[in-house]
Amino acid sequence: MGVGYICCTSSSSSSSTLLTYKPKQLFNLANPTTTSITSQSHFKTSTNFYSISCTSSSFLPLKCGAGIDIRETQDENTSNPMMGIHNINPDLLQQMVYDALVWCSLHGLVVGDKSVQNSGIVPGVGMKHAPFALLPTSFPQTQWQQACDLMCIFNELIDRVSLDGNFLQDTLSRTKRVDVFTSRLLDIHSMMLEIKKKEEIRLGLHRSDYMLDDQTKDLLQIELNTISSSFPGLGCLVSELHSNLLNHYGDHVGLQSGRVPGNTALTGYADALGQAWKEYNDPRAVVMVVVQTEERNMYDQHWLSTVLKERHAVTTIRKTLAEVDSEGELLPDGTLLVGGQKVAVIYFRAGYAPSDYPSESEWEARLLMECSSAVKCPSISYHLAGTKKIQQELAKPNVLERFLENKDEIAKLRKCFAGLWSLDDPHAVRDALERPELYVLKPQREGGGLVISDLFHLILLISNSCCFSRKKIK
Repeated sequence: MGVGYICCTSSSSSSSTLLTYKPKQLFNLANPTTTSITSQSHFKTSTNFYSISCTSSSFLPLKCGAGIDIRETQDENTSNPMMGIHNINPDLLQQMVYDALVWCSLHGLVVGDKSVQNSGIVPGVGMKHAPFALLPTSFPQTQWQQACDLMCIFNELIDRVSLDGNFLQDTLSRTKRVDVFTSRLLDIHSMMLEIKKKEEIRLGLHRSDYMLDDQTKDLLQIELNTISSSFPGLGCLVSELHSNLLNHYGDHVGLQSGRVPGNTALTGYADALGQAWKEYNDPRAVVMVVVQTEERNMYDQHWLSTVLKERHAVTTIRKTLAEVDSEGELLPDGTLLVGGQKVAVIYFRAGYAPSDYPSESEWEARLLMECSSAVKCPSISYHLAGTKKIQQELAKPNVLERFLENKDEIAKLRKCFAGLWSLDDPHAVRDALERPELYVLKPQREGGGLVISDLFHLILLISNSCCFSRKKIK
């Protein structure tokens, strides 16, 4: 069976949204951790990039939509206008910053400082506040609700795509020839197909990243993340921080704390993992969090482990891929033991990038886990279903109909698709060369970075690679 939970986390970039019916100014939605070629014709360059992230697990909606807490808002005509940050009294602004930093320190809105040795290894060493926006960003409530409503449909889609092994292998076949990392993932997936490995319990914690087109006001999807979707812990804290600041300073900046939407991503994640652990049906088993060797974002992960323990009495262990390889053992019945402990659920917060696999040891660990009966979050098929190439394929005519029957749901998905092309499309390449200002380049990789907007010479160099072009969203 599948288990799942849907909730809304307001940002993958540690910020929050202020809901408004008729916002005087709409800021673009952008996920700073994404990369690919997209069309720029509707993208407005701004320092106010903000990411709305609908976070959920799939496939059966455990409480689909129940995690969304959208508070009643006043009509904008009767509310105070939002004050620009530069119009705030400098002394007041400094006091707000000071109070915000104190709040972060007291409430665990922290990360490891990369300049301090062992800050990504030993808890409590070299902590500093996580990057955050001092004030929330205005965003229209209609598009917010649209993003939340889409998540259940996307969850169903990802699950069905993951079950179509031939579709995954065929669609990614060209990528396999030019991308060693994706090739290794496909090899593991192929092995699972050969042994007819069935995932009776399927769990996904997904985040869909959107941008708001400044001209059409359309909500357009940038990507759907199916592995290591981060910040359920810190994202919720940012929403609390903004509410706290506006309780004290809202009248001075023209904002109301009651219009900041509630954020339940953390409990949503914990409940989804807890339900998967329960379905595994062994009270002695643990949830294993697969982590990187040095993880400055460990506190976001520890928040999740803590809430999982408090709400479901589930023990978590943290292991790197190398440790899984050295300590892992697969019993004849498929049970996975790591360090002598039975593992019920494997939650990946690593394993999404080539740098996570510096040797064969890490690949052996990934294969070992995939062969086990533990619930994988995500499984290799869910991981592959979230690749940019699959996203591009799903946007083609008649492909969604292969996986979904409801015409209304299909139309809702298509409405949020932004243009996305691979560089083996001669028409897209020609147009990008003629009008490079309309596109951005986004590679296949997960984990952020490398969004490139100066494309002309780059396209000439890499036109045989597996990057994708997308029209810019203004």
